[in-house]
Amino acid sequence: MPRDTEHQHRARSGRGRPHSHRGHRDEDNPHGRLRHGDVRVALLLALQEGPAHGYELGQRLERASGGGWRPSPGSIYPTLQALADEELVTCEERDGKRVYALARRGLAVLKERADRGEEAPWQAAFDVRTGELREAVVGLKLAAKQIGVAGTPEQRERAIAIVVEARRQIYELLARA
Repeated sequence: MPRDTEHQHRARSGRGRPHSHRGHRDEDNPHGRLRHGDVRVALLLALQEGPAHGYELGQRLERASGGGWRPSPGSIYPTLQALADEELVTCEERDGKRVYALARRGLAVLKERADRGEEAPWQAAFDVRTGELREAVVGLKLAAKQIGVAGTPEQRERAIAIVVEARRQIYELLARA
């Protein structure tokens, strides 16, 4: 029986894909996670593209951050509810889904941010080194995809071993820190 990939295992086990919550690093936020207010602003910014349901907003944020950040459903849905309670967004049922849109007050909040020249929450999250690492991982993913399509069974097995070893070495680096 072929071994499951990590993605297949997560999909079957219901754990879905991992979500990154990287963000600003400062004294109040030493681990670099986006703060609650950042998720609020990010969702308002994502709604500038037009009305959407929570899952679609997560996809928009992932795309806007260049794949670097996508908040979990556990932070998206409660935050959307809070934004609706504060009348920053509206909510309506469409085809069995809650669809959110910017309300007048939400637009005013975004205009105030723009007037102050504030950047999107995820923009400060990535320095040059993080971007280089992300690019290297994307390159690795493309190479793995190619070997998955065009490689022989032996090449695929060797590629799996290489990736597993690389992951082990990266965790080892963190353990030494």
